Amino acid sequence: MADLTFVGISGSLRQASRNTGLLRCCAAHLPASVRMEIADISALPFYNADLEKPKAAQALIEQVSRADALVLACPEYNYSLAPALKNALDWLSREPNLAPLNGKAACLLGAGGGMGSSRSQYHLRQVCVYLNLCLLNKPEVFSNAFGPAFADNGDVQEPGLTKQVADLMQALADRTRQLRA
Repeated sequence: MADLTFVGISGSLRQASRNTGLLRCCAAHLPASVRMEIADISALPFYNADLEKPKAAQALIEQVSRADALVLACPEYNYSLAPALKNALDWLSREPNLAPLNGKAACLLGAGGGMGSSRSQYHLRQVCVYLNLCLLNKPEVFSNAFGPAFADNGDVQEPGLTKQVADLMQALADRTRQLRA
């Protein structure tokens, strides 16, 4: 039985997303006693404080609230983070005192252009400071989404990247357990 639950959120809504493929790789290479769910954010409307909380947002809030840690897969759009991921975080931040996020362990990874997703991850780190997420600084995982590391369906197929992902999951499990102690 798992003692830790991670929730992965991909900033890409594409069917063959490399970033969602990274989350599937994370889920397949977890340390013992850890399980992972991948959140579906495709039904979230654009954040609007005038709206009552939609069902999709409530479901995400509940899923993240139950999680011990977050795994954020961040593509890079126009040198910044993906609007779908920012939108999901905006819905989560609407809860009083950032309840689903406040003090929760989290890590970033991503696939993007020639620099991987380094610029988007930098911007996402700034957002995570406000959300009071306890982000891992190392290891960092940046991958070129257009190279041979990924199959056409978005799955990771390169052993080196798979090892980086497995190392990240171990570091997140260790950090999460430290925060719980």
